[in-house]
Amino acid sequence: MDESAKRRFRFETLVNTLAKDAFRYAFWLCGERQTAEDIVQDAFTRAWKYLDQLNDDKAAKSWLFTILRRENARRYERYQPEIEALEPDEIAERGNYDTSIEALMLRKALAKLPDTYREPLVLQVIGGYSIEEIAQQLALSKGAVMTRVHRARQKLREALGEKK
Repeated sequence: MDESAKRRFRFETLVNTLAKDAFRYAFWLCGERQTAEDIVQDAFTRAWKYLDQLNDDKAAKSWLFTILRRENARRYERYQPEIEALEPDEIAERGNYDTSIEALMLRKALAKLPDTYREPLVLQVIGGYSIEEIAQQLALSKGAVMTRVHRARQKLREALGEKK
């Protein structure tokens, strides 16, 4: 197999393995299906361009999520999205969402968390990353990530009126 075919196979494996996780993370970042699809497409385009810089295939998910986060940030460099208030029925029409009162309360509480707490928690819960992987992605110490995840969970419990 020539180098071009190996590169193409490696990329196809990356896409097939991580496309669903990438979309979920992109959707969490932007909250809109079409935009998430665009971000994922842009991220995979950039991943193809820089595939040779990925030295360890075990780090591919973390590498791709970093690209996704940066692609989302680039969106804000180009324009400011219009914020719209949606009713629960409208949210349900846009995709497969849990529209229960509990889920709505959890989303609202999560949205109120500062980014410094929300991002590590979402990376752990939605992305499935370990504390060490989150620390590498966010350029923090493992202790700082553990503290932020713990505080995020604590703040969510408080916001939802739960006791320890």
